[in-house]
Amino acid sequence: MDTHAAHEQPQHDAIACGPPIRQLFRDVIADRLPDRMPLQAAMLFASETDPAWDDRTFLAELYNEILHQDTCQPYTADGLALLAALAVDDRIPARHRFQAVDLLFRAATVAERHLAEAWPATPQHADPDSEARACKAVQLHTPDLLARWPAECPAVRLALAGLAVVFPTDRTLPALTARLHSFMNQHPQGTDIGDYVRFVLVLAAQDESQTLAVTENLTDSYWTGTARGVPTWARALHLLGQMLTKVGAGLTRPRSGQ
Repeated sequence: MDTHAAHEQPQHDAIACGPPIRQLFRDVIADRLPDRMPLQAAMLFASETDPAWDDRTFLAELYNEILHQDTCQPYTADGLALLAALAVDDRIPARHRFQAVDLLFRAATVAERHLAEAWPATPQHADPDSEARACKAVQLHTPDLLARWPAECPAVRLALAGLAVVFPTDRTLPALTARLHSFMNQHPQGTDIGDYVRFVLVLAAQDESQTLAVTENLTDSYWTGTARGVPTWARALHLLGQMLTKVGAGLTRPRSGQ
């Protein structure tokens, strides 16, 4: 199947239709991915639209096409290019850039998070090949995303911090540690953001025994736990995903001017 359908779809001169966020996303993707669009771009460029779509329902359907029910499918990796393009464009409101980075984090960590949930069984809908391709795709996009840190708002920086510890490098981890200290000064331990930032810093230290201890402490207190036999990194990413969801729930509410 041809997953690149750009030649079949109208581009910048498409008739504006559908909810406003669809029109904005279409313009950004037409500019940033003009030659080879993934299959999921059809939701942006098709002339027909669902009359029930508003911004929220359209976004839910688009994101589900890319990462279907939090599982990776054969074309997930291709669709992640849409999220990466949206996440680096200043025309996209901050809350939607946050959601794009959050979905990239989830695509990159599907295998570990589902392993933690299903242990000791095999995750029911696991597709190891698709999961590996999706993870690699996110890794390729991560340097461009992290390069935007100085220009990003605090909400998107928090999402980027989660992505940075999934793909650690000798360059990014020291920089991440320094950059997160401002969050620590503003958000004490025991708050959603404060706990999230401190846990990211634990993961950035790459000390497995410390990671395990903090993971167990946090899940015992606040979060859905995982079996003790689950590999430490899988338990940690399962927890980090929960924390990012809760942090994002407050950060991504629409605000005036966004």
